[in-house]
Amino acid sequence: MKLAIPNREFSGYIFDCDGTLADTMPLHYRAWTRIVAELGGSIPIDLFYQLGGRPTAQILILLRDEHGLNVGDVQKAAKRKEEYFLEMIDEVKPIEEVVQFARRWYGIKPLAVASGGFRRQIERTLEALGIRLLFSAVVCAEDYARGKPYPDPFLEAARRLNVAATECLVFEDSPAGIQAAEAAGMQFVLVPRTGS
Repeated sequence: MKLAIPNREFSGYIFDCDGTLADTMPLHYRAWTRIVAELGGSIPIDLFYQLGGRPTAQILILLRDEHGLNVGDVQKAAKRKEEYFLEMIDEVKPIEEVVQFARRWYGIKPLAVASGGFRRQIERTLEALGIRLLFSAVVCAEDYARGKPYPDPFLEAARRLNVAATECLVFEDSPAGIQAAEAAGMQFVLVPRTGS
């Protein structure tokens, strides 16, 4: 993988977690397949990747409203999906080029994670990879009202780093995340999808 990283220093660096720092998307797809099947539906892989970056509850609502999934209690279903993912946490692998970039700037520039995932899942993922200490801020679904594609997660991360939004570089793999970075006025690096 060769990332197209701008040839300049930024005042802060913000990373999405799933599909960006951590090669978790195949595991998330397995967890989504399981929860959606329990709810009487199916989720094609293309739709899964299209919805990437959004908070779990938001995806469940969309699947209910636009695809007729019988979700019932959205928060309960979202928590169950998180549990299914956490059962596989030991299988998580790093996306090496992105993790190496973060290690390179650790202690030199402030680093943050801005994710659509629940805090428990994101913290466990970062710990499983041995990289939690690299990040002075970790922004998760509990920390903002509007998830990606809105800019709120990235703006909150910049605020916590005490860095102007325009001075942050975002690493992101999802279309919603790229929209969020652009809406926040931040430059971004698109991290290509790994094999599924």
